[in-house]
Amino acid sequence: MIGTYSPSGPSKALSEMTQEEQAEEGAKKFVEFMQSCPGKTAMAGGSGFFLGGFFGLFMASMAYDVPVGNNAAAHISELPFKQQMKLQFSDMAKRSYSSAKNFGYIGMVYSGVECCVESLRAKHDIYNGVSAGCITGAGLSIKAGPQAALVGCAGFAAFSTAIDLYLRSESAPPPKNDYDE
Repeated sequence: MIGTYSPSGPSKALSEMTQEEQAEEGAKKFVEFMQSCPGKTAMAGGSGFFLGGFFGLFMASMAYDVPVGNNAAAHISELPFKQQMKLQFSDMAKRSYSSAKNFGYIGMVYSGVECCVESLRAKHDIYNGVSAGCITGAGLSIKAGPQAALVGCAGFAAFSTAIDLYLRSESAPPPKNDYDE
């Protein structure tokens, strides 16, 4: 039986592999996918969605005395407790989901653009993040006009640069491990 080509040599058919070899092959394919542009984009979107949901839930829990609906005269504190809780949990869920969608979308766009820029430039340096930040910021704010796109570009690029410089700095303290005392 003819196997498929891989850089490490011809591979066996799935039925000819042991369970350990099948697991190893599956793990290799999973790692390859996660290191690809679609994999990085999906991971950034998923983690952004999770982080945004948590952030939205936290921020919604801080806004506890808001008017109910569009009627500014009725405050939530004037309602019965059970109705207050129902409205608050409903509002928290809406805000959390909205924030999760936004963070996930921004994470996907930024990560996808950065991966594409890195692939086109064939270099891994800070300029990929700066370019991706600029393109993402401009793309997210383009509907508001060219001035907003320019400000969005500058803001996202500056934020991306600051994060990249911090993460790449040699003066940043190393993470603690179990052996440090």
